[in-house]
Amino acid sequence: MRYKGLIFDFDYTLGDSTEGIVICVNHALEQLGHALAEREAVRKTIGLHLEETYRVLTGDNTEERAAEFSRLFVAKADEIMTGCTRLFPGTQELLEKWKHQGYKIGIVTTKYHYRIDDILKKYQAENLADLIVGGDDVKRPKPDPEGVLQVLGQWHMDKNQVLYVGDSLVDARTAQSAEVDFAGVTTGTTEKEELENYPNFGVFAGLGELDDSLS
Repeated sequence: MRYKGLIFDFDYTLGDSTEGIVICVNHALEQLGHALAEREAVRKTIGLHLEETYRVLTGDNTEERAAEFSRLFVAKADEIMTGCTRLFPGTQELLEKWKHQGYKIGIVTTKYHYRIDDILKKYQAENLADLIVGGDDVKRPKPDPEGVLQVLGQWHMDKNQVLYVGDSLVDARTAQSAEVDFAGVTTGTTEKEELENYPNFGVFAGLGELDDSLS
């Protein structure tokens, strides 16, 4: 095997939380007196950390307001997000296959750690991730390499032994800043050509195509 470890983003890479995220974003915006955001505008922010999501959607750079947006979002997400999240078809089977082949499986995401735990438990898939680094496990969110470097350290692997898989430019920049190989998937809102502007192992229509290239 070319790699020993596979590290995945979550949203639009392994699964889809769009409906829950739209509800939580608009709940927080409404509480802060902002107009509700269009679904597509929210979709394009998925993968950003919450404070950046607030700034992008409102143009407001006030740190206190961004922090309150984050608090309101998380409180609502605690109520609904797990139920509104689904794994993409075939994801669970592929993770099982890769684990069986001997890969270590990691998840590095801006979602909170406990949220990923709950989503995987919903699918009885909590044994499929060897290590999860959530947004609450790091001081600096993606594209800072902190989360990926945490995984490398705990796995005692060199940078050339892991592949980071994600759907967004944030993910491409995360892999680049961590100096690990990157594989893009176009299951999110980012076009193939945009992802190909970054160094990559490949850009694929989905995890199934990635699997063909790993074999």
